[in-house]
Amino acid sequence: MNIPSNEDIKNNLMIEFSKTIENFDLSSVEARLFAYLYLSEKPLTLDEMGEAIGKSKTSMSTSVRTLADLNLVTRVWKKGVRKDLYQANNQLFKTFMNSYITKWIDTTNRQKGALEESKSLIHQKKKEESSGELVQLDKSLNDILEFHSLVEELFRDMKQE
Repeated sequence: MNIPSNEDIKNNLMIEFSKTIENFDLSSVEARLFAYLYLSEKPLTLDEMGEAIGKSKTSMSTSVRTLADLNLVTRVWKKGVRKDLYQANNQLFKTFMNSYITKWIDTTNRQKGALEESKSLIHQKKKEESSGELVQLDKSLNDILEFHSLVEELFRDMKQE
């Protein structure tokens, strides 16, 4: 039986873990980078990340910025090192869930705003004409808005726990 090297095991972990992370609306590069940083024993520079992932420094910079915006990585300081160093936030579940929940709340609010505009159009149209179709659209829209409100409430409750 051929036992894989530590590097092979680490690469396999990175690949499999990144598949899970992609489900949180991260690109494959962002997911691989986060997995690599999470498995890394020390903070890394953009150059080190790029070499490990096989992408350019520019690509790493963009990906790190996205991950930092989601609070998944942090920039760290190390005496004597002039380049920026980054490490993964190790509180996986809490960090990912807060990021995901915040996205859901923001998306729900944005959609509710767009749907409210449609509601206004329906009410304007109902002043001009009264058709069964408009009444049905208004009823359906109210149900959709209620759905969005319940989703938002659910995610807000989850965020507070």
